[in-house]
Parts: sequence; C-alpha cells; structure tokens
Amino acid sequence: MNDIRRTILWVIFGFSLVLLWDQWQVFNGNKPTFLPSTKPAATAPAAGTPATNNGVPTAAAAAGGTAGAVPTQAAPAAPREQVVVTTDLFKATIDSEGATVNHLELLKFDEADRTKRVVLFENGSPATRYVAQTGLLNPVAGEAFPNHLTAMTPKAGPRAMADGQNTLEVSFESAPVGGLKYIKTYVFKRDDYVIGVRHEVVNVSDQPRDAQLYMQLLRHGTVAAGTMFGTNTFTGPAAYTNEKKFHKLDFKDIAKGKIEPPPPANDGWIAMVQHYFASAWLLKGDPASEQLRREFRVKDLGDNLFTVAMVATLPKIAPGATQVVNSALFAGPEEEKKLEAIAPGLDLVKDYGIFAIISKPLYWLLTQLHGILGNWGWAIVALVVLLKAAFYWLNAKAYASMAKMKAINPKIMEMRERLKDKPQEMQQEMMRIYKTEKVNPMGGCFPIVIQIPVFIALYWVLLSSVEMRHAPWIGWITDLSAPDPWYILPIVMTLTSLFQTWLNPTPPDPMQAKLMWIMPLAFSVMFIFFPAGLVLYWITNNVLSIAQQWFINKRLGVLGK
Repeated sequence: MNDIRRTILWVIFGFSLVLLWDQWQVFNGNKPTFLPSTKPAATAPAAGTPATNNGVPTAAAAAGGTAGAVPTQAAPAAPREQVVVTTDLFKATIDSEGATVNHLELLKFDEADRTKRVVLFENGSPATRYVAQTGLLNPVAGEAFPNHLTAMTPKAGPRAMADGQNTLEVSFESAPVGGLKYIKTYVFKRDDYVIGVRHEVVNVSDQPRDAQLYMQLLRHGTVAAGTMFGTNTFTGPAAYTNEKKFHKLDFKDIAKGKIEPPPPANDGWIAMVQHYFASAWLLKGDPASEQLRREFRVKDLGDNLFTVAMVATLPKIAPGATQVVNSALFAGPEEEKKLEAIAPGLDLVKDYGIFAIISKPLYWLLTQLHGILGNWGWAIVALVVLLKAAFYWLNAKAYASMAKMKAINPKIMEMRERLKDKPQEMQQEMMRIYKTEKVNPMGGCFPIVIQIPVFIALYWVLLSSVEMRHAPWIGWITDLSAPDPWYILPIVMTLTSLFQTWLNPTPPDPMQAKLMWIMPLAFSVMFIFFPAGLVLYWITNNVLSIAQQWFINKRLGVLGK
C-alpha cells in the first residue's frame, strides 16, 4: 500500500513540475516545451498547386464554368465601396464586392488589455483574415451566377442605428449574371447579435433557373496557445444537424483531408468557433427557408486559410419570378442561454471539454447564484458552500478516517522503527494494526477524488464562460478569468493548503512525509497562473475543509498530535 501511495505522489509531483515549467515558458513569452503552442494549423500548398474548393479546381470559377464550386479567387479588380454600419452592438464594414461582411467590431466587449474593442471579422492578411460570405452557385455546367466576388451596388439608406430605432436594413444589388440578379439585405436589430440576412434571387431571363445558395465562413487557422494543463477551448469550424448532432471540424484534420462533414440534411447550421466568441450561418426566419435541403463543406484553401460552407438547393426559379430565402448570421459572445434560444444545439459552440456533463450543471448553478448575489466572485464562494454541504457526510467519514490515522500514527512509527530490518513482517504488522483499529489508509483520499472532477469542470466553466471575462470580485480582483495580479490569492491558497497538511496524519514513510509538505508549495506556484476565480474556489474549499477537519479532529481528541 505504501509503495502505491509513494508512486502516486511521485507521479503527481513530477507532473506538477512539468506543468510548472511549461507555464513559466508561456508566462515569459516562450514556446512551451511540452504543451501546445500558438501555431498555424496548416501551411500553404506548394507553388503551382491550383486553388480548389471541395476538391474542384476553381481558378476560373468567378468567370463561370465549374458546376457547384464555391469560388476562391478574386475576379479582376473593380470599383468597390466599403459600407460602414453602426448599431448599438456592432461596427461593421460590408464590402460591395459580394456584399461580404469583412470587418466586425463588438462594441460591448474589450480586448484582454482593454485598449480596444474585440474585432471578430477582419479582412487583413492571411494570418488574421476572417469574413462571412454568401453567393449563388450554378449546380450544372454553364455560366456562373452572382457570388461573393461579384460587384454589388449598395442601395441608398441610413447606415447608423439612431436612438429609438430598433431595426436597420442595409441592401446590396448585383447586375444580372447568368440570368439571375441577386439582392442581399442585412437586417440589424437592437440588442441582438443575430443579423438577419434576406436573399432575393430574381430570374431576369426567359428560361427557368436552378440555383444553390451558399453561406460561408472563411477564417485563418491559427489556434491560441495552450492554457493550464495544456488545454484551450476549441477553435475552428463546426456543423450541426438534428441527425448527426454537433461536429467539431478541426483545422489540422481538414488540412490532412481526414474530415467528413455531416451528410446533407433538411436542417442544421455551420459555425466558426473561438475562445469566448463565435459566428454561425443559419437558415432562419420562415419554414420554407429553414427546411431547404443543404449540404456541408469544409476546405483548406492553403496559406493557412480554411472555409466551412452550407449550400442550400433552391426551388426552380421561373422566368420573372423571385425566390426569397431568409437566413441569419450570428456573430457575438458565447452566452449559453441566448445561444440555446437561437437554434437547436448552438449552445454547444461553448466548449466545456470532456467534463461537460459536470460543467453545464455547475454553470447553471453559478448563474442562479449570480442572479441572487449579483457578483460572480461571491457566486463562486456560494457554489463551494453548496457543494461542501452536499458532500458533507461523505467528507466527514473521510476526515474521521484521517483523524484515526493520525491517532494511531505514533503506534505505526514505533512499529516501523522496531521492524525496520524486516520489511515483510513490517507490512504484515501494519495491515494488522489497520484492521484492528478499523482504519482505511486510503479513506482520506476520497475528498480529493471527489474534488478533482469538480475542480476541472469549474476550470472549464471559468475558461469558456464569456460572463467571467473581465468580471470583478472585490478590490484588486478585477477579472476572475485572469490570474491574480498581486498573487495574494495564491499565497492564501498556499497557507491554507499547508495548514491542511498539518491537520492530516503524517505518513509513516519519511519520503512521503516530505512530499506531503513539498506538494502544496509546488502547486502554489502553479496556482499563480490559474484564473483568480479558480483560486478563489480552491481557497474557499480549503477553508471549509479545514473547519470540518478541525472539528472532527477535536472531537476525536487528535488535534495537534
């Protein structure tokens, strides 16, 4: 038993040192030795490789000819206008080439350094490019239809949402291409991160037309550096259908050609996910649009650029007729309750990792407590109190076992000294003492075993919840999702952990005894890099555990022994 405990302690201690070294490397701006670092998901294709989309060469797609392929190369330069739209939530720039949203600032959210607003969409270099595109495809060989490379003319109208105005519409219209004219209207609503996008496809020819509408998100493939334990929330494309549910489409797998998007369906959506924020294309607004048959596509465009697209097949459009399709572009924070209301499964873009089954109830409970207390820090404290109350009797048994271990520790130490030259007999005598005294030497491990899944689940809640971002607690703690700038909470955590060690029974093995005192110090250094909210959770848990263990030790008469 002692060998097992010694092995476990050494593994934990060694792992903590590895994590500590990597976090120190990240803290100093270096590439981590063991953990994931910031890097592009893929490299550009070799020179001479033709641009493709979904496996079909598209070098001339903008001019026409390739059936059903989303164009990826720009047409010859044409006069373009950048239409700037301002609402209560957004400052958006819409390019008249394809009426593409190529810049989007979220006015209610600051960057981590709080010097500027969060920019979600950006039409910059391949290292930062992230845009929302739509257009029409010709499913049969022939002339191309208007797409995201087609010049479109903005219609006259207001560009800023005035006080008291709840809706702002901005429209663009293309010239006829392939017998079809394309009108795209963005509908911005006050206090709503869902932008309505109305597509009007007008057949100006004398023949019926078959067409497809594509909605596409193009983003660079750079993934953020790993955080604590080498983890970070998912970054990349995602898709959802009622049949196949939520699909993460990893950049690296797309680059290797190992991704299979969901099969065609009459429902579903696509998204591009990153830490705290996401964008998504949905067919939303009326039953006719929502039930269109659609297929899902992903593509590595090279140069560290990737696309995820949803292609909907439109009903045949008669000469002179107009086909209207209503869609929605979500672009905003991953606020779980609001995402649930927008579309089935959209809340899943908020990444809880492997402990989602615990994280989601913890988040729900935290939000309820926040609604009562009005402060996320105090909500975390209240959450720990409720968890400790729920596990009170289980912890009490564990602490009683530890107290009994402490009571018989002198007897164990005397026996070890007496039989130090007879290890086999020592082991047998130790087991006899445990059996006689009715003590389980592993009984004190249960509180830790219980805490670890909850601890990791809460870590993911704090890591992924945008509500915690820049959320203050008291005084110097102005952001519960960031480390304590003055290291006060880690110091308090260390002191409480050392006090807990003093309350616990001293292991009979001298090496184990030393490790029991070294480990709180090692973990305390790691906690310097943990979010303040997580350290607050651990401190509160320690304080309540100390109070319960102190009471049990005093009742059993082993306090200070």
